[in-house]
Amino acid sequence: MGDPRKQHKKYKRPKRPYERERIEEEEKIKGEYGLKNKREIWKAKEEIARIRRQAKELITAQGEKKERFTNRLVGLGLIKKEATIDEVLELTEKNWLERRLQTIIFKKKLANSIRQARQLITHKKIKVNGKTVNVPSYIIKIKEENKIESIMPIKNIKKLSKEEKKLLKSIKNSSEEEKEKLELEEENGEKERE
Repeated sequence: MGDPRKQHKKYKRPKRPYERERIEEEEKIKGEYGLKNKREIWKAKEEIARIRRQAKELITAQGEKKERFTNRLVGLGLIKKEATIDEVLELTEKNWLERRLQTIIFKKKLANSIRQARQLITHKKIKVNGKTVNVPSYIIKIKEENKIESIMPIKNIKKLSKEEKKLLKSIKNSSEEEKEKLELEEENGEKERE
């Protein structure tokens, strides 16, 4: 079992550290989910491997254990209520990464980018179920999904159309022209006083 006071590794490094295809795939996943490093991908893989091991053991088990196991996965949002053990065995690390707090905040449009979602979490601007959470890898349960809120309002940046850009430009130009006119009038007024 190990010493409860000492933490053990929650991931395994790849056997071949310089395999090009795996590195490219991990970089793609890292960018897509806004992960800090590849260790987070390895942790997700290890978690899914643990779930698969449990599912394989439960293939021959009785109904109550299977039911508890599937209910737990349904609660995490990894599978649907009527899913079978085969569907559990088909889970990938992407399924696990989809349930992270960081990903869900971005998908709920509480942040403009996946990286901003991570920043908001680490800066303690996000509450889950009324409690501040500052761990981007926090796995959101189905019950908690609707209880995510942002302490700080987020300004959504939208792309302007050409017409809106022209309008803003004309407003800026007109305000600059008015400023120049006011400055000229002030200078003329000062000269007249002298």
